[in-house]
Amino acid sequence: MPAGSFHPFREENLQMKVFIDGSAGTTGLRIRERLASRPDLNLITLPEELRKDPAARAEALNTADVSFLCLPDSAAVEAVSLITRPDAVVIDTSTAHRVAEGWVYGMPELAGQREKLLTATRIANPGCHATGFIALIAPLVSAGLIARDARLSCFSLTGYSGGGKKMIAEYEAPLLPVLYQAPRQYALGQTHKHLPEMTAMTGLLHPPVFCPIVAPYYAGMEVTVPLTPAETCAGPDVLKKVYQDYYSTQMIHFSPAPDEAGFLSAGAFLGRDDLEIAVFGNEERMLLVARFDNLGKGASGAAIQNMNIAMGLKETEGLVL
Repeated sequence: MPAGSFHPFREENLQMKVFIDGSAGTTGLRIRERLASRPDLNLITLPEELRKDPAARAEALNTADVSFLCLPDSAAVEAVSLITRPDAVVIDTSTAHRVAEGWVYGMPELAGQREKLLTATRIANPGCHATGFIALIAPLVSAGLIARDARLSCFSLTGYSGGGKKMIAEYEAPLLPVLYQAPRQYALGQTHKHLPEMTAMTGLLHPPVFCPIVAPYYAGMEVTVPLTPAETCAGPDVLKKVYQDYYSTQMIHFSPAPDEAGFLSAGAFLGRDDLEIAVFGNEERMLLVARFDNLGKGASGAAIQNMNIAMGLKETEGLVL
């Protein structure tokens, strides 16, 4: 390159080239934090003035071995259209491709998904709420303990970071509105964007009645599915055994009895990239609970895990467990 000429991106490390399209957002920033110190990666960075420039983005997307799309749905679709390199791996953290044909759903703990990810070039990263629900329900549907036509409900408590930069700014404003000081339920019309993947990846025929709630704390997620004999013929001990047998990885694991003096905090996995499953209750009324960081296994941690698998690296490299 001639002296004084300008190149639209700069390479920061040495080996496998990685580009984060949308690195200024919450998910992109967390991915960048996790990858910044890895000597096996070469991060491609666009200058601020070219961050949204189509030509600069296209060059970065086609130079990278792996690209993370941390963008709104429409921008993610546009980014994919800019890629002409056939072997480039794309990990989309938006909702745009989660149930799209030709994309592999990035939850390797599900039966058969890890094998697909090993050769995938188009990977759809799961949604945060969806991760908890699917982790709880997919093994039970697969085992025949919940019928495919069951009509379930799901409650999910999340920290405000799940709402992105705008919501973070609202919750961290100097004068927090009174209504923001208590948990707030949302998606009241039962059209939450995670419902299609929650249905498809569990094998259910009907989406659950879904009640997501955002609370005034930064990060952490607690997804709960209540069950009675109307939804399953199994009791707590049988369900626990299914989870113990189904999940044998560090990223999703079963806990026999979390000890928090009768309480269960949604913030227990703050800053971590794994997910814990637990079962509570009795033969008549059971609670299935998944706890994790909505920015970890619910977003950025899962994306990095998917990259590691797709590129033949150690699955947990760069993650906090």
